[in-house]
Amino acid sequence: MTYTVGTIAEMIGGSLTGDSSIEISGAAGLDQASSGEITFLSSDKYIEESKRTGASAILVHEKYADKPFTIPTISVGNVYSALAEILTLFDSAEGREPGVHSMAFCAPSAKVAATAHIGPFCVLSEGVEIGEGTHILGHVHISKDVKIGENCLIYPGVKIYKDTVIGNQCILHSNVIVGSDGFGFAPQKDGSFVKIPQIGHVIIEDQVEIGANTVIDRATMGATLLKKGVKLDNLIQVAHNVEIGENTVIAAQAGIAGSTKLGAHCQVGGQAGIVGHLTLADRTLIQAQSGVTRSTREPGTKLYGSPALDYSNYLKSYAVFKNLNDLQSRIKELEKALSELKS
Repeated sequence: MTYTVGTIAEMIGGSLTGDSSIEISGAAGLDQASSGEITFLSSDKYIEESKRTGASAILVHEKYADKPFTIPTISVGNVYSALAEILTLFDSAEGREPGVHSMAFCAPSAKVAATAHIGPFCVLSEGVEIGEGTHILGHVHISKDVKIGENCLIYPGVKIYKDTVIGNQCILHSNVIVGSDGFGFAPQKDGSFVKIPQIGHVIIEDQVEIGANTVIDRATMGATLLKKGVKLDNLIQVAHNVEIGENTVIAAQAGIAGSTKLGAHCQVGGQAGIVGHLTLADRTLIQAQSGVTRSTREPGTKLYGSPALDYSNYLKSYAVFKNLNDLQSRIKELEKALSELKS
């Protein structure tokens, strides 16, 4: 698909300087772009590189609007948001024609919307419902009574267990598992463990994106809940009965233990761990590799370290901690000098 620079500027609400008739067929970074592609500039450190780009047009922050670029320029207030819109234009969906592939299996009671796409080797079990415009790519297994909304994209290898409910405009990347059993076992007097049946399910609201190899456990009872706009990176563990608030983002390799509730607009760094049965206030910020062991009540709380402390407190403590060896040596010298003075 090809769009003129003028059309792109109009679509993203940008201000155009230069020839509006130039055709654009793709997008690339400053150092990789070639004729017919649009690139972008969002940082001062790439200004010189932007002058050498081979692109036919450039998307820039409005603060660069008066720079003398030699190619057509579209200036916007939020470069990354506008770039997302542009990349969507060139995101190919070739080979995803509506219909069920001849090598897919659909149970007789499964309902697939006319505009949905079901790829090869997919399994749709009894009672499954797939909404309009949803694309289920190859080798996806969808268990009994799963409901998936409209305009979702499910990549190859995803496994969705029974009774899961997924909203509209969701994206699940390869090898995501939704609805596997929560880690529930009752200890016995003889030291063994008895499995606690996990009879709940998972609810994923609209516009949620889940990265590759992430696992969302089903609830013991009730629901594990991901609210609207949640974004999860790759390799994340979400345990049973966890609730994640609207527009919360979590980076790779983080883990959330059972029954913890995250508020809206929280940000969790990579490899962070959050213990069970906590409640984290809206806009809580958790630095990478932190271990969170207590709830937060104040919106916007910042945590860092393991066990996690208030962010500014951690930085002050670390300034001392990293010099402990030197401090110990100085204390020993002082103790020796004090002992000599006493004697």
